[in-house]
Amino acid sequence: MRKKFFSVKNIFVISLVMILAFASFAFAAGAIAQTSSLAGTVVAEGLVVPGTMVSEGQVLVKVKTIAGTAAAARANCSGKVVSVSVSPGSSIVAGQVVANVQP
Repeated sequence: MRKKFFSVKNIFVISLVMILAFASFAFAAGAIAQTSSLAGTVVAEGLVVPGTMVSEGQVLVKVKTIAGTAAAARANCSGKVVSVSVSPGSSIVAGQVVANVQP
């Protein structure tokens, strides 16, 4: 009997391999992934841009929530922002990588 290539198991394995590949690329570059602690819609105010020098605890991303605008991600190390993976208007979830910082 012929197996399906696009089975749920194969898609899961391929996705996992891709995630690990992207993560290893970030670690190879020495960048540290910064994750969101809140879910919501990203707002332009307070959104960090690549090339910005940040200190530990500085707000990287703000989101619009039911209670108003709140900091969704703060830098967990000091350094230079090398990439930002969200844009104003995009929806994010808690735990999502929003930026990478080179210490």
